[in-house]
Amino acid sequence: MKVLVVGGGSGGHITPAVAVVRELLDLKPRTRVEFWTDRKYYKNVVKITTEIGVSWGEEAGRGRGKTPYVRVRRIFAGKFHRYAGWGLKDYVKEWRITLKDLVLGNILGFLGFVGGTLQSFWRLLWPSKRPDVVFLKGGFVGLPVGLVARWFRIPYIVHESDMVPGLANRILMKRAAVVATGWGGMNGAKSTVCVGIPVAPEFKAVSEVKQKTLKKVFGFDPERPLVVVTGGSQGSLHIDETMREILPEMLKFTSVGLVAGRKHYEMMVELKKYEEWDKAKLKSNFRMWEFNSAMHELMGAADVVVSRAGATTIAELAALKKAVILVPFEQLPGGHQTKNAERLRDRNAVLMVEDREMQEKPEILLEAVRHLVRAPKERRVMAEKLQAEARPDAAKKLAEIILGVGDKK
Repeated sequence: MKVLVVGGGSGGHITPAVAVVRELLDLKPRTRVEFWTDRKYYKNVVKITTEIGVSWGEEAGRGRGKTPYVRVRRIFAGKFHRYAGWGLKDYVKEWRITLKDLVLGNILGFLGFVGGTLQSFWRLLWPSKRPDVVFLKGGFVGLPVGLVARWFRIPYIVHESDMVPGLANRILMKRAAVVATGWGGMNGAKSTVCVGIPVAPEFKAVSEVKQKTLKKVFGFDPERPLVVVTGGSQGSLHIDETMREILPEMLKFTSVGLVAGRKHYEMMVELKKYEEWDKAKLKSNFRMWEFNSAMHELMGAADVVVSRAGATTIAELAALKKAVILVPFEQLPGGHQTKNAERLRDRNAVLMVEDREMQEKPEILLEAVRHLVRAPKERRVMAEKLQAEARPDAAKKLAEIILGVGDKK
């Protein structure tokens, strides 16, 4: 069977898709898998597939044999910049771009979409090279591929992680063979099934002993609480700016690990003054990274995690069974991060801090962190409730659905 997997645009679309590929190859090792992604995340996909013991290549047939094989290919993609309720000042502050940059970005996004459509059409034009089924892990990278698959009547499956579907999925789900969701049903879909959000098997709850060991691995005092703060691989300007304000006070009662993100790391370098080393040994209670490839271990070491409210990150934290403070990015289209966070807050599974309130009063986040650090019983209850939201079999269920649709063709 031939399966085409498409994902990119963010790590939240890559890691679940790779988890599904792992299950596909476990269930049916002889499956011929292609993974299409945008140029920005191509190296990430190659790196992850290599780490999990799957060979890869641009050329068909390379690496075949006993080792599972995935053909990874680049595809053009274009993102349209749409942010709810934003004015020019908001764009300039969060993304440091001008109106000219914004207009140019959307023009380039349109050209990327056209390029992706033409590229998909050419690759799928030849019947002998068409997959039996396509799996689209949401996002703008999958839109042109899904539209072309629809044209050639190739069945495709869409997975939507968030409470509110994005524009690409809203377009694609009406003709999808199956719409798989992370949280519940979606309107307008012919066949919808809730499977949860796939996460890598490395994301799993650790014992207290293992947690202390992980703290030592990262240089922290194993007997001291640890708060890990992350805005994702690219980072969050608002969270980073808040950390600059409240870090000195936080370090009085907890260790802090900050993943500043690739986009804003240079702006945050000044915080390195709080990171003190002596002969390769951390002497302070603070470490900062631009990006950390072992997030399952870093967050596993944490007593409290502060994060944006992307669906994949939430699923990973649920699998890790962590006490979490979510700071949703409110201006995203459809407010999907806010709705993700509100749903869990209403179930007392997380604490939620409003982004705009945090910008106005950074001490709001400080007090939320202080409260959880000093309330171990509350942390345990919250972590258990969040873990109850996890679907550890999500990747396997999706793989079974993909193989089932492919067999019906």
